[in-house]
Amino acid sequence: MTTAGLRAARAVAWSVLPAELVLVVCLVAGVRVPAPVLSGAEALVAAVLVLDASVLWRLYAARRRAGTGRRAALRWAVGALVPVALRRLVVHEFRALHSLGLWVLRRRHRVAEGALPVPYTAPQTGVMYTFAFVSVLETVVLALVIPWPLVHAILLVVGVYGVVVVLAIHAACVTRPHLVGADGSLRLRYGALFDLRVPASVIASARADRRFPGGGPVRVDEDGALDLAVGGWTTVTVELTEPVEFVRPLGRRGSARTLRFNADDPRAAVAALATPAPPLTSSPPLTPSPAPPLTPERTAPSSTPDPPA
Repeated sequence: MTTAGLRAARAVAWSVLPAELVLVVCLVAGVRVPAPVLSGAEALVAAVLVLDASVLWRLYAARRRAGTGRRAALRWAVGALVPVALRRLVVHEFRALHSLGLWVLRRRHRVAEGALPVPYTAPQTGVMYTFAFVSVLETVVLALVIPWPLVHAILLVVGVYGVVVVLAIHAACVTRPHLVGADGSLRLRYGALFDLRVPASVIASARADRRFPGGGPVRVDEDGALDLAVGGWTTVTVELTEPVEFVRPLGRRGSARTLRFNADDPRAAVAALATPAPPLTSSPPLTPSPAPPLTPERTAPSSTPDPPA
């Protein structure tokens, strides 16, 4: 498979995506789409699917000929055809909606037994609720102001979906807190966008340290430190003995030897990192108590012997 063919397949897929999204919004909103337009859109989507399937099969076959297993070859072919950023955005969308369900059920995502959850959503809770309220208000105002039924229906669907997305992003942060393991390990998360596991063996020190790095929630400063900020600041700084690698929300990789993140209770997080729980030890085997020494009473026969004749 040539590089030019792969680029062409990606370009065609990207060009059809906006048109298909508009069509889906119209159908969900109850807008009647003319039959020729609907047929043409479906034919175009089918052609794109055939093209992408052909490219995917060629990539898969080439990898299989190189001796790769079926599952690994399929994973590699999908990774080569679909851009990393698009894959991660789609996965994040599904994980956020799943987190919304966990939030409604008051459950958390994969909190191991003995681990300490470290919430970090306090600085952004008010902002996220404000965004949701503004989205609802905007949807209602546009429904009252816009007189055209088609535009009104489309904006209604977009507005409702926007409210759901805002709540899902916040729910992902609530249900996926940072974790301090029972062994002193650290797991840093920001919703479904970021996940970093740090073993206890590389953690040198931890301290409460309020900083205002600015920028996005995941950034690397000039000194090579990773800032996982919430609300524009961090409250805990962790120094490592060696750099750890991480993956940014859109797929770019990096490494850092200093980690700074936000915690609602930084002192509790630092205390848990400084004093990990002792490892579980098995109880010593039970040894049988020694038998009491034999005495004449214990060695006497159970029945009295007959008297001599």
